Amino acid sequence: MTTDTKSAANFYTKLVGWKTKAFDQNPGYTMFTVKGRSVAGLMALPEPDSPLMWLAYIGTPNVDETARQAEGLGGKVLKKPTDIPTIGRFTIIQDPQGALFAAFTPLQSMQGGPPPGVDDYPWHELTTTDWRGALAFYKSLFGWEETQSMDMGPEMGTYQMFGWKGRNMGGIMNKPRQSPGPPAWLSYIKVADAKKAAGTIKKLGGQIINGPMEVPDGSWIVAGLDLQGAAFAVNSPKPSPKKSKPRKAKPARRAAAPKASRKKAPAKKTKPVKKKKPAAKKRKRAGSKK
Repeated sequence: MTTDTKSAANFYTKLVGWKTKAFDQNPGYTMFTVKGRSVAGLMALPEPDSPLMWLAYIGTPNVDETARQAEGLGGKVLKKPTDIPTIGRFTIIQDPQGALFAAFTPLQSMQGGPPPGVDDYPWHELTTTDWRGALAFYKSLFGWEETQSMDMGPEMGTYQMFGWKGRNMGGIMNKPRQSPGPPAWLSYIKVADAKKAAGTIKKLGGQIINGPMEVPDGSWIVAGLDLQGAAFAVNSPKPSPKKSKPRKAKPARRAAAPKASRKKAPAKKTKPVKKKKPAAKKRKRAGSKK
C-alpha cells in the first residue's frame, strides 16, 4: 500500500524482476507476477491515514472464524471479513502488540506447494515488543510451531524461529530500542544475489537500512526503504562453493626422434707397408792365423 503506485511498480520490477498485471476485478489494483503466477499486489493507500507498508497475508481455512478467535486472543479486527470476487475472502487484523497482517481464505483449497523460489517470499520476520506473547497469539491462531532459537546478545535477546508442518517460515524478536516505528512484519523477497541487489537499491534511489549482511545459515540479507518509504527486505541463499576448473593436461612432449645415423664412408683400403729389414751389419772377417 503506497502513495505512488507507478513509481513503486517501476522500483520493484527493476529490483526483483517481477512483471506487473492489472487485476481483472479491479484495474486500480496491480498484481506482481513471476512466470504468470501472482506473488504480491500493489495498491494506493485506501485512506489518507493508512500506513504505507507491505501487508503480509496468512492463509487460514476459515477467515471468519479466525477473525473471531483473534479478538478472543486480544487482537483487533480492523477490516471485517470481506469477499474478493473469484479470489477468496480476507480480513485485516492487529495483533495484541500492534502489528498488522491479513488473514485470507482462498476459494480454491490451500495445498502446500514447493519451497519459495527466487522472486518469492521464503522468510517472514516480526519485530515486536513481546515476542513470547506474540508467538503464543500466532500459535493459537494458525497452529504454528516453535523451531530453532538463537541468542543475539543482551541487547537484542532471543530470535525465535517458527514453522508449519516441518517447514521454517520466519522468526520473531523484540524490536531494538533504536528501531523506529511500531511492531511490524517484514517479508523477505528471495533474490539471486543480495549484495548485487544492494547496489541496485542505491541506483534506483532507495535507502539501505541494514546490510548487506551474512546471517548464521550462510545466506545474505539486505533491508531497505523504497522511494515512498515502505520497508522491504531481500535475501539470497548461501553461495555454493566455487568449483575449481580442471586444468587441461599439457600434451606430453614428444620424444625427440633419434637422429638418423650417418653411414660412415668405408675406409680406404691401404696396402700394408712392408717393413724393411734392418741392414745386416757387415761382419769383419776374422784374420786366420797361420
